[in-house]
Amino acid sequence: MPVEFPPDLTALAILTSGGLDSAVLLAEAMRRDAAVHPIYVRHGLYWETAELNHLRRFLELIACPALQPLEVLEMPVGDLYGNHWSITGQKVPDADSPDEAVFLPGRNLLLLAKVLLWCQLRGVPAVGLASLRGNPFPDATEAFFADYQEIVNRAVQGKVQIIHPYLRLGKVDVLRRGQGLPLEWTFSCLRPVAGQHCGSCNKCAERRRAFAAAGIVDRTPYHREVPCTA
Repeated sequence: MPVEFPPDLTALAILTSGGLDSAVLLAEAMRRDAAVHPIYVRHGLYWETAELNHLRRFLELIACPALQPLEVLEMPVGDLYGNHWSITGQKVPDADSPDEAVFLPGRNLLLLAKVLLWCQLRGVPAVGLASLRGNPFPDATEAFFADYQEIVNRAVQGKVQIIHPYLRLGKVDVLRRGQGLPLEWTFSCLRPVAGQHCGSCNKCAERRRAFAAAGIVDRTPYHREVPCTA
């Protein structure tokens, strides 16, 4: 089934990390007759150079008239996170770690503050993000998104919507929706090596398992080829 977006949107921003979920959502948004603005927020995290390189290539491969130029917004968090693994690339959560281990405090709080304001100042009426069912983090719930939208709009007398079409889907569901896209140019790694997926971190393991469970060939080049145990 196609994703349901508000029918009257003339433009839409997509908060795009370069990962599987946001890449598929972006591609689905482009099937509508409306301008789609991909937005990437750069925090200074360890994997961002590789992630952005992949994202730019992915956007080149799916380009169409609806797709607007990539917007890269700056919001450094080094002064907040300090010596955190997301900044240093050291002791990142490995393949055996739980999902909770990859929590970045205030991630959506920070991302959405800047993106909602960008939309408000440019007359873009909505921003979409690809949060999934089962996300364990407190800033990825339907209640959080509703409350945060209201607070930011109240602060700027705005009316930008936060939409989250995948909130009742799992990663395998999303991956199947993305069949036929150049998914090898999406990026899901905490500790890239020579610009490639490391193959052994928490996010690489999650990625491998999703492809295996979806029955889709994983064409991702991994620096370390670890057999998938789905």
